[in-house]
Amino acid sequence: MPVLAITPGEPAGIGPEILLKYQQAHPESRILAVADPGLLSRTAQSLGIEADLFSWRPGDDVLPGKINCLATDLAEREQPGQLNPANASYVLDTLRAAVSLVRAGHATALVTGPVHKGVINDAGHPFSGHTEFLAKLAGVPQVVMMLATPGLRVCLVTTHLPLRAVADAITPAKLETVISITEASLREQFGIDNPRLQILGLNPHAGEGGHLGHEEDEIIRPVIERLRAQGMDLRGPVPADTAFNPPHLEQCDAVVAMYHDQGLPVLKHMGFGNSVNITLGLPFIRTSVDHGTALDLAGSGKADTGSLEAAVVAAEKMAVQKLSRSRYRD
Repeated sequence: MPVLAITPGEPAGIGPEILLKYQQAHPESRILAVADPGLLSRTAQSLGIEADLFSWRPGDDVLPGKINCLATDLAEREQPGQLNPANASYVLDTLRAAVSLVRAGHATALVTGPVHKGVINDAGHPFSGHTEFLAKLAGVPQVVMMLATPGLRVCLVTTHLPLRAVADAITPAKLETVISITEASLREQFGIDNPRLQILGLNPHAGEGGHLGHEEDEIIRPVIERLRAQGMDLRGPVPADTAFNPPHLEQCDAVVAMYHDQGLPVLKHMGFGNSVNITLGLPFIRTSVDHGTALDLAGSGKADTGSLEAAVVAAEKMAVQKLSRSRYRD
Protein backbone atom coordinates (compact mmCIF):
# COMPACT_ATOMS: atom_id res chain seq x y z
CA MET A 1 0.00 0.00 0.00
CA PRO A 2 1.32 3.49 -0.81
CA VAL A 3 2.10 5.80 2.08
CA LEU A 4 -0.33 8.69 2.37
CA ALA A 5 0.46 11.84 4.32
CA ILE A 6 -2.81 13.08 5.84
CA THR A 7 -3.49 16.43 7.48
CA PRO A 8 -6.66 16.41 9.63
CA GLY A 9 -7.20 20.14 9.09
CA GLU A 10 -9.07 22.34 11.56
CA PRO A 11 -8.56 20.81 15.04
CA ALA A 12 -12.00 21.92 16.26
CA GLY A 13 -13.76 20.29 13.30
CA ILE A 14 -14.45 16.72 12.24
CA GLY A 15 -11.09 16.14 10.52
CA PRO A 16 -9.42 14.32 13.44
CA GLU A 17 -12.52 12.13 13.91
CA ILE A 18 -12.82 11.00 10.31
CA LEU A 19 -9.08 10.26 10.15
CA LEU A 20 -9.29 7.98 13.20
CA LYS A 21 -12.47 6.30 11.98
CA TYR A 22 -10.93 5.67 8.59
CA GLN A 23 -7.79 4.16 10.08
CA GLN A 24 -9.84 1.90 12.31
CA ALA A 25 -11.91 0.67 9.35
CA HIS A 26 -8.85 0.23 7.11
CA PRO A 27 -5.97 -1.09 9.22
CA GLU A 28 -4.15 -2.14 6.05
CA SER A 29 -3.64 1.50 5.07
CA ARG A 30 -0.27 3.13 5.60
CA ILE A 31 -1.19 6.53 7.00
CA LEU A 32 1.28 9.18 8.04
CA ALA A 33 -0.74 11.69 10.05
CA VAL A 34 0.71 15.17 10.38
CA ALA A 35 -0.99 16.37 13.53
CA ASP A 36 -0.79 16.99 17.24
CA PRO A 37 -0.63 13.52 18.85
CA GLY A 38 -2.51 14.80 21.90
CA LEU A 39 -5.35 15.94 19.65
CA LEU A 40 -5.56 12.48 18.09
CA SER A 41 -5.41 10.74 21.48
CA ARG A 42 -8.15 12.90 22.96
CA THR A 43 -10.34 12.45 19.90
CA ALA A 44 -9.85 8.68 19.99
CA GLN A 45 -10.74 8.59 23.67
CA SER A 46 -13.93 10.57 23.07
CA LEU A 47 -14.90 8.15 20.29
CA GLY A 48 -14.04 5.06 22.30
CA ILE A 49 -11.44 4.06 19.71
CA GLU A 50 -8.25 2.18 20.55
CA ALA A 51 -5.65 4.49 19.02
CA ASP A 52 -2.29 2.85 18.48
CA LEU A 53 -0.15 5.95 17.97
CA PHE A 54 3.40 5.61 16.74
CA SER A 55 5.67 8.65 16.96
CA TRP A 56 7.11 8.69 13.44
CA ARG A 57 10.32 10.37 12.36
CA PRO A 58 11.97 10.54 8.93
CA GLY A 59 13.71 7.24 8.31
CA ASP A 60 11.14 5.15 10.22
CA ASP A 61 8.87 2.70 8.43
CA VAL A 62 5.22 3.72 8.08
CA LEU A 63 3.50 0.79 9.74
CA PRO A 64 0.04 -0.46 8.70
CA GLY A 65 -2.44 -0.84 11.53
CA LYS A 66 -0.97 2.10 13.45
CA ILE A 67 -1.48 5.83 13.44
CA ASN A 68 1.98 6.92 12.39
CA CYS A 69 2.16 10.52 13.56
CA LEU A 70 4.62 13.25 12.68
CA ALA A 71 4.11 15.50 15.68
CA THR A 72 3.05 19.10 15.06
CA ASP A 73 1.99 20.91 18.22
CA LEU A 74 -1.20 22.86 18.76
CA ALA A 75 -0.82 26.36 20.17
CA GLU A 76 -3.78 25.80 22.49
CA ARG A 77 -5.83 22.73 23.37
CA GLU A 78 -8.77 22.26 21.02
CA GLN A 79 -12.43 22.62 21.96
CA PRO A 80 -14.59 20.61 19.52
CA GLY A 81 -16.91 22.91 17.60
CA GLN A 82 -15.21 26.11 18.78
CA LEU A 83 -12.81 27.86 16.43
CA ASN A 84 -9.65 29.31 17.94
CA PRO A 85 -7.52 31.71 15.86
CA ALA A 86 -4.52 30.77 18.00
CA ASN A 87 -4.44 27.39 16.24
CA ALA A 88 -4.49 28.80 12.69
CA SER A 89 -0.70 28.65 12.48
CA TYR A 90 -0.85 24.99 13.51
CA VAL A 91 -3.14 24.19 10.57
CA LEU A 92 -0.74 25.84 8.11
CA ASP A 93 2.28 24.20 9.76
CA THR A 94 0.75 20.75 9.22
CA LEU A 95 0.35 21.52 5.52
CA ARG A 96 3.92 22.74 5.19
CA ALA A 97 5.26 19.66 6.97
CA ALA A 98 3.11 17.28 4.91
CA VAL A 99 4.24 18.84 1.62
CA SER A 100 7.85 18.47 2.73
CA LEU A 101 7.25 14.77 3.47
CA VAL A 102 5.75 14.11 0.04
CA ARG A 103 8.40 16.04 -1.82
CA ALA A 104 11.14 14.22 0.10
CA GLY A 105 9.66 10.86 -0.87
CA HIS A 106 8.51 9.80 2.62
CA ALA A 107 4.92 9.65 1.36
CA THR A 108 3.44 8.94 -2.06
CA ALA A 109 0.59 11.45 -1.93
CA LEU A 110 -1.01 14.12 0.23
CA VAL A 111 -4.61 13.86 1.47
CA THR A 112 -6.00 16.90 3.26
CA GLY A 113 -8.83 17.23 5.74
CA PRO A 114 -11.14 20.25 5.96
CA VAL A 115 -9.83 23.64 7.06
CA HIS A 116 -11.74 26.77 8.03
CA LYS A 117 -10.62 29.63 5.80
CA GLY A 118 -12.34 32.26 7.93
CA VAL A 119 -10.48 31.58 11.16
CA ILE A 120 -7.14 31.38 9.33
CA ASN A 121 -7.75 34.82 7.84
CA ASP A 122 -9.01 36.14 11.18
CA ALA A 123 -5.67 35.10 12.67
CA GLY A 124 -3.87 37.32 10.17
CA HIS A 125 -2.83 34.72 7.60
CA PRO A 126 -4.09 35.58 4.08
CA PHE A 127 -5.58 32.28 2.92
CA SER A 128 -7.98 31.73 0.05
CA GLY A 129 -7.87 27.93 0.15
CA HIS A 130 -5.81 24.77 0.04
CA THR A 131 -5.41 24.95 -3.73
CA GLU A 132 -3.73 28.35 -3.80
CA PHE A 133 -1.68 27.69 -0.65
CA LEU A 134 -0.28 24.42 -1.97
CA ALA A 135 0.56 26.01 -5.33
CA LYS A 136 2.61 28.66 -3.54
CA LEU A 137 4.36 26.05 -1.39
CA ALA A 138 5.21 24.02 -4.48
CA GLY A 139 6.41 27.07 -6.39
CA VAL A 140 4.14 26.52 -9.39
CA PRO A 141 2.42 29.50 -11.03
CA GLN A 142 -0.83 27.76 -11.92
CA VAL A 143 -2.75 24.75 -10.64
CA VAL A 144 -6.26 23.52 -11.35
CA MET A 145 -8.96 22.60 -8.86
CA MET A 146 -10.83 19.46 -9.89
CA LEU A 147 -13.74 17.90 -8.04
CA ALA A 148 -14.60 14.37 -9.04
CA THR A 149 -17.38 11.91 -8.28
CA PRO A 150 -18.42 8.78 -10.18
CA GLY A 151 -19.73 9.97 -13.55
CA LEU A 152 -18.45 13.54 -13.40
CA ARG A 153 -15.20 15.50 -13.14
CA VAL A 154 -15.34 19.31 -12.96
CA CYS A 155 -12.29 21.59 -13.29
CA LEU A 156 -12.38 25.30 -12.50
CA VAL A 157 -10.82 28.19 -14.40
CA THR A 158 -11.31 30.51 -11.40
CA THR A 159 -11.70 29.31 -7.83
CA HIS A 160 -12.32 31.46 -4.75
CA LEU A 161 -13.20 34.84 -6.23
CA PRO A 162 -16.15 37.19 -5.74
CA LEU A 163 -18.51 36.80 -8.67
CA ARG A 164 -17.95 40.37 -9.86
CA ALA A 165 -14.22 39.57 -10.30
CA VAL A 166 -14.68 36.40 -12.34
CA ALA A 167 -15.00 37.81 -15.85
CA ASP A 168 -11.83 39.92 -15.57
CA ALA A 169 -9.90 36.88 -14.28
CA ILE A 170 -10.68 34.78 -17.35
CA THR A 171 -7.88 35.65 -19.76
CA PRO A 172 -6.77 33.69 -22.84
CA ALA A 173 -3.50 32.74 -21.15
CA LYS A 174 -5.22 31.50 -17.97
CA LEU A 175 -7.89 29.54 -19.84
CA GLU A 176 -5.31 27.91 -22.10
CA THR A 177 -3.19 26.93 -19.09
CA VAL A 178 -6.14 25.43 -17.21
CA ILE A 179 -7.26 23.38 -20.21
CA SER A 180 -3.71 22.21 -20.90
CA ILE A 181 -3.08 21.16 -17.27
CA THR A 182 -6.41 19.34 -17.17
CA GLU A 183 -5.77 17.49 -20.42
CA ALA A 184 -2.24 16.47 -19.39
CA SER A 185 -3.37 15.34 -15.92
CA LEU A 186 -6.14 13.17 -17.34
CA ARG A 187 -3.49 11.43 -19.42
CA GLU A 188 -0.79 11.13 -16.75
CA GLN A 189 -2.73 10.61 -13.53
CA PHE A 190 -5.99 9.09 -14.73
CA GLY A 191 -4.73 6.94 -17.60
CA ILE A 192 -7.04 8.46 -20.25
CA ASP A 193 -5.15 8.36 -23.53
CA ASN A 194 -7.36 10.78 -25.46
CA PRO A 195 -9.18 13.04 -22.97
CA ARG A 196 -12.40 14.69 -24.13
CA LEU A 197 -13.11 18.03 -22.48
CA GLN A 198 -16.33 20.03 -22.44
CA ILE A 199 -15.61 23.76 -22.01
CA LEU A 200 -18.44 25.84 -20.56
CA GLY A 201 -19.31 29.37 -21.58
CA LEU A 202 -19.29 32.14 -19.00
CA ASN A 203 -22.60 33.80 -19.77
CA PRO A 204 -26.15 32.45 -20.03
CA HIS A 205 -26.64 30.51 -23.27
CA ALA A 206 -22.86 30.81 -23.82
CA GLY A 207 -23.31 34.48 -24.71
CA GLU A 208 -26.22 34.05 -27.13
CA GLY A 209 -24.08 35.06 -30.11
CA GLY A 210 -22.81 38.18 -28.36
CA HIS A 211 -26.19 39.39 -27.11
CA LEU A 212 -25.52 38.21 -23.52
CA GLY A 213 -21.81 38.85 -23.32
CA HIS A 214 -18.66 38.80 -25.43
CA GLU A 215 -16.30 36.56 -23.44
CA GLU A 216 -17.24 33.47 -25.45
CA ASP A 217 -16.43 35.08 -28.81
CA GLU A 218 -13.42 37.09 -27.69
CA ILE A 219 -11.71 34.67 -25.27
CA ILE A 220 -13.18 31.19 -24.86
CA ARG A 221 -13.86 30.15 -28.45
CA PRO A 222 -10.47 31.35 -29.84
CA VAL A 223 -8.62 29.42 -27.12
CA ILE A 224 -10.64 26.28 -27.85
CA GLU A 225 -9.92 26.55 -31.58
CA ARG A 226 -6.21 27.12 -30.97
CA LEU A 227 -5.91 24.06 -28.72
CA ARG A 228 -8.01 21.94 -31.07
CA ALA A 229 -5.47 22.73 -33.78
CA GLN A 230 -2.83 21.22 -31.46
CA GLY A 231 -4.77 17.97 -31.28
CA MET A 232 -6.88 18.35 -28.14
CA ASP A 233 -10.44 16.96 -28.18
CA LEU A 234 -12.46 19.95 -26.97
CA ARG A 235 -16.16 20.80 -27.20
CA GLY A 236 -17.56 24.24 -26.52
CA PRO A 237 -18.21 26.80 -25.42
CA VAL A 238 -21.25 24.89 -24.10
CA PRO A 239 -24.07 26.63 -22.17
CA ALA A 240 -23.86 25.59 -18.52
CA ASP A 241 -27.58 24.90 -18.31
CA THR A 242 -27.33 22.07 -20.85
CA ALA A 243 -23.77 20.82 -20.32
CA PHE A 244 -24.64 18.53 -17.41
CA ASN A 245 -27.35 16.60 -19.19
CA PRO A 246 -26.45 12.87 -19.41
CA PRO A 247 -25.99 12.81 -23.22
CA HIS A 248 -23.39 15.60 -22.96
CA LEU A 249 -21.59 14.07 -20.00
CA GLU A 250 -21.34 10.71 -21.75
CA GLN A 251 -19.25 12.39 -24.43
CA CYS A 252 -16.63 13.95 -22.16
CA ASP A 253 -14.08 12.96 -19.52
CA ALA A 254 -14.18 16.30 -17.70
CA VAL A 255 -16.07 19.58 -17.69
CA VAL A 256 -14.11 22.84 -17.48
CA ALA A 257 -16.26 25.42 -15.68
CA MET A 258 -15.48 29.12 -15.62
CA TYR A 259 -16.18 29.70 -11.91
CA HIS A 260 -16.77 27.91 -8.63
CA ASP A 261 -20.56 27.96 -8.40
CA GLN A 262 -21.07 27.22 -12.09
CA GLY A 263 -19.89 23.62 -11.87
CA LEU A 264 -19.63 22.53 -8.26
CA PRO A 265 -23.32 22.67 -7.23
CA VAL A 266 -24.11 20.04 -9.86
CA LEU A 267 -21.21 17.85 -8.83
CA LYS A 268 -22.02 18.06 -5.14
CA HIS A 269 -25.65 17.28 -5.85
CA MET A 270 -24.54 14.16 -7.71
CA GLY A 271 -21.97 12.95 -5.23
CA PHE A 272 -21.84 14.89 -1.97
CA GLY A 273 -20.10 12.81 0.66
CA ASN A 274 -18.43 10.66 -1.98
CA SER A 275 -16.65 13.23 -4.10
CA VAL A 276 -13.01 14.26 -4.05
CA ASN A 277 -11.16 17.54 -4.41
CA ILE A 278 -8.00 17.04 -6.50
CA THR A 279 -5.32 19.62 -7.26
CA LEU A 280 -3.91 19.21 -10.76
CA GLY A 281 -0.59 20.68 -11.82
CA LEU A 282 1.32 20.16 -8.57
CA PRO A 283 4.59 18.20 -8.60
CA PHE A 284 2.91 15.70 -6.26
CA ILE A 285 -0.51 14.07 -5.86
CA ARG A 286 -2.99 15.88 -3.63
CA THR A 287 -6.58 14.91 -2.91
CA SER A 288 -9.00 16.18 -0.30
CA VAL A 289 -12.45 15.74 1.17
CA ASP A 290 -15.25 17.66 -0.52
CA HIS A 291 -16.78 19.05 2.68
CA GLY A 292 -16.06 21.61 5.34
CA THR A 293 -15.19 21.41 9.01
CA ALA A 294 -18.79 20.61 10.14
CA LEU A 295 -18.31 22.30 13.50
CA ASP A 296 -21.84 21.36 14.51
CA LEU A 297 -20.88 17.67 14.31
CA ALA A 298 -17.47 17.95 15.95
CA GLY A 299 -17.23 15.82 19.07
CA SER A 300 -20.53 14.06 18.38
CA GLY A 301 -19.07 10.91 16.86
CA LYS A 302 -21.53 11.20 13.95
CA ALA A 303 -19.17 12.42 11.21
CA ASP A 304 -19.22 10.34 8.03
CA THR A 305 -15.94 9.14 6.49
CA GLY A 306 -17.26 8.68 2.94
CA SER A 307 -15.47 11.61 1.35
CA LEU A 308 -12.18 10.82 3.12
CA GLU A 309 -12.42 7.24 1.89
CA ALA A 310 -13.01 8.51 -1.64
CA ALA A 311 -10.03 10.89 -1.33
CA VAL A 312 -7.76 8.07 -0.14
CA VAL A 313 -8.88 5.71 -2.92
CA ALA A 314 -8.35 8.45 -5.53
CA ALA A 315 -4.86 9.21 -4.19
CA GLU A 316 -3.91 5.53 -4.25
CA LYS A 317 -5.20 5.04 -7.81
CA MET A 318 -3.41 8.15 -9.04
CA ALA A 319 -0.20 7.02 -7.38
CA VAL A 320 -0.38 3.62 -9.08
CA GLN A 321 -1.16 5.23 -12.44
CA LYS A 322 1.73 7.67 -12.10
CA LEU A 323 4.10 4.85 -11.20
CA SER A 324 2.97 2.68 -14.10
CA ARG A 325 3.43 5.56 -16.56
CA SER A 326 6.89 6.22 -15.15
CA ARG A 327 7.90 2.57 -15.55
CA TYR A 328 6.54 2.53 -19.09
CA ARG A 329 8.74 5.50 -20.01
CA ASP A 330 11.77 3.88 -18.40
